[in-house]
Amino acid sequence: MSNKVLIIGAGGVGRVVAYKCAQHRDVFGDIMLASRTKKKCDAIADSIYQAYGGRKIKTARLDADQVEQTIALLKKFQPDLVINVALPYQDLPIMDACLEMGVNYMDTANYEPKDVAKFEYSWQWAYQERYEKKGIMALLGCGFDPGVTSVYTAYAKKHYFDELHELDIVDANAGSHGKAFATNFNPEINIREVTQRGKYWENGQWIETEPHEIWKDIDYPEIGPKRSYLIFHEELESLVKHFPTLKRARFWMTFSEQYLTHLRVIQNIGMAGIEPVRFKGLDIVPLEFLKAVLPKPEELGENYTGFTSIGNRIKGIKDGKEATYYVWNNCSHVDAYRETGTQAVSYTTGVPAMIGARMILTGNWSGKGVFNVEQLNPDPFMERLNLDGLPWHEKHNLDLGM
Repeated sequence: MSNKVLIIGAGGVGRVVAYKCAQHRDVFGDIMLASRTKKKCDAIADSIYQAYGGRKIKTARLDADQVEQTIALLKKFQPDLVINVALPYQDLPIMDACLEMGVNYMDTANYEPKDVAKFEYSWQWAYQERYEKKGIMALLGCGFDPGVTSVYTAYAKKHYFDELHELDIVDANAGSHGKAFATNFNPEINIREVTQRGKYWENGQWIETEPHEIWKDIDYPEIGPKRSYLIFHEELESLVKHFPTLKRARFWMTFSEQYLTHLRVIQNIGMAGIEPVRFKGLDIVPLEFLKAVLPKPEELGENYTGFTSIGNRIKGIKDGKEATYYVWNNCSHVDAYRETGTQAVSYTTGVPAMIGARMILTGNWSGKGVFNVEQLNPDPFMERLNLDGLPWHEKHNLDLGM
C-alpha cells in the first residue's frame, strides 16, 4: 500500500507518531515529518532509521502558521493524510491548507486562539460543510484524552449500555521525572489548560468552578489513591453532544501539591500571562519566555519512572437496570522511553494518533466532513490499542468510587 502521510510537529508526540508509523510500513508507505525546526525532524528520522532500517523518513522545514507554506508542501509531497501534532493554535491554518488541496486531516487537540486562553470545538466544527463539499475528512481529537477516552465512551455505549447517564474521565500521572517543576507537554498549552476555570456538565447545563476548587482522592489501579482535581477538558464538549442521555460528565486530573504550588507562584508573579510585556525594547509574552526556560517535555523521558493511568468510569442503564463500567489503560514511562525515547504522556497521545491515521488509510473509518472520534466505529480502534502498545482493561458492575 503506497499511502503517504505528512506528520506536522516534531515534539514528543510527533516523535512517537513517527516511530509508530514507521513500525507499520504496510500501511504508512511514505512518511514525511515537518516542523519549524528541521534539525529536530532530522534527528528523529535518523533515530528511527537506526532502530528499524528500511525507507528513511523524509523531513521538511515548515512554519505551519503560514497557510501558503503548508499548501506548497502538500503540493510537493502529495500526502493522503496530514497528521497534525503541532500546536493547537495551528489547527485552523493547517485545516485551511488541507481544504485547499483536498487532503484528509486529523489532530489530537482542538483549536485555541493564541491570544485568548480558551479552547472549544466550535471553530473546527464550522468546517463541516466545506470539508463535506470537498469530499474529504477531518478527524478531531485523536490522542488519548481526547481520543481514546472518547472511543472508550462509544465502545461502552455500543456494547454495554442502552443509555449513558454519568461519565467520569480520570487521568493520573503517577510518574516522577526528578525535576522540581516541568510540564509533560508544551508548557504554553499545559499551563493555560490547567489554570482555567473548571467546568462540568450536569442536568443539561455547564457548571463552572474556580480552578482546582473541587477535588477528590481517586483510587487508580496498581497506583492507589491520588488527589484528583476537576478541570474542563475538551472531549466533554463533544461527548455530551453525541451522547445526549448523559446527565453528568466530568474530567479529573491528578496534580501534586508541589506542582500546584509552583503553578500558583507562576500565576502570582505574572509568568502565566499571554499578553506581551515591553522589556528592553522588545515585546515578550511571559508564558512564552517561561516555556523557553523550563525543561523540554520531549527530554523528560530518560529518567522518568512510574505510570500513567487514564480511563472512563461510566454509569447508565442496560435492559432497564443500572449498570456500571470502568475501562482504563496504565502506561509505563520506562517502557515508553525504551521504545520511542519519550515519556508516557507523549506515548499515550502519539500511539492513538497513529491508530486513527491507520483507521482512515485502511478505510475502517471514513466519511466526508468533520468528525469527532466517538462518532465512528470503536471496535477496530479498540482492537489496535491492544496490538500497538496501549492495552486496556475493563470491569463491570463495580462501585465506581465517584
